[in-house]
Amino acid sequence: MSKSPEALGSAAVLCRDVRKEFFLYQHRTTSLREWFIRAIKRQPIHVGRASFMLKDFNLRIARGEVVGLIGKNGSGKSTALRLIGGIYRPTAGTVETHGRVTAVFELGTGFSSDLTGAENIALKAVVMGLSSEQIDAQRDAILEFAELGDFINTPMRFYSSGMVARLAFAIAFCVKPDILLLDEVLAVGDEAFKQKCIGRLKEFCAAGGTMIIASHAAPMVRQLCTRAVWLENGTIRMDDDVNKVLKAYIATFNAPPQSAPQAPAKAG
Repeated sequence: MSKSPEALGSAAVLCRDVRKEFFLYQHRTTSLREWFIRAIKRQPIHVGRASFMLKDFNLRIARGEVVGLIGKNGSGKSTALRLIGGIYRPTAGTVETHGRVTAVFELGTGFSSDLTGAENIALKAVVMGLSSEQIDAQRDAILEFAELGDFINTPMRFYSSGMVARLAFAIAFCVKPDILLLDEVLAVGDEAFKQKCIGRLKEFCAAGGTMIIASHAAPMVRQLCTRAVWLENGTIRMDDDVNKVLKAYIATFNAPPQSAPQAPAKAG
């Protein structure tokens, strides 16, 4: 149930016929010595099979839309976000984004555990393409939102998962992105901080920001999103109003398992 591109207006994100392929290796060479021996014996260096995480993936997200990606583990949600965020390159097809993209993925992504929180702020700024002047202008706001106190000068290997989440969100919110990508990042942290983040996300959306959330938390998707895209086995199964999609998706969990067909009885 894909919406027509014309109905979505000016696009912030546009994915055309995207396919992302990974290789599942039965054997992968891990040393130069092994590589040399296998080469001498004319054995394959890499033996594996292709696995598609996304195929025939077409998605258009208009500026200001808030879209939730839902689906079971392995359905392609995180892969789609990483393609949009520029972390992965598509095997085929094209991915376009219009505006500054900021992503908050798994905790610790983009951070160095050996650097302090303050040093990681500077590191993330470089990755995002911000100048030192731009990040300096937001430094106080980042520190205030993160509420890490003196821990900001402590190496991040000593941070708890909640502290990492605080810093990741603080940077994401304060650099003022046009497109915000979130992947299951509100699963950690205390309840007060979660509500603080949700409040800031609502402000971001109300100001016209574009947001894409990959999450298993149906209440959060329903609370924040107006549209949902249901991924199944790397393809879009349904793309519509968030309540319609969530209702159909949740119904699959309550559907009775299909019984195996019974063999016809033999005549006695």
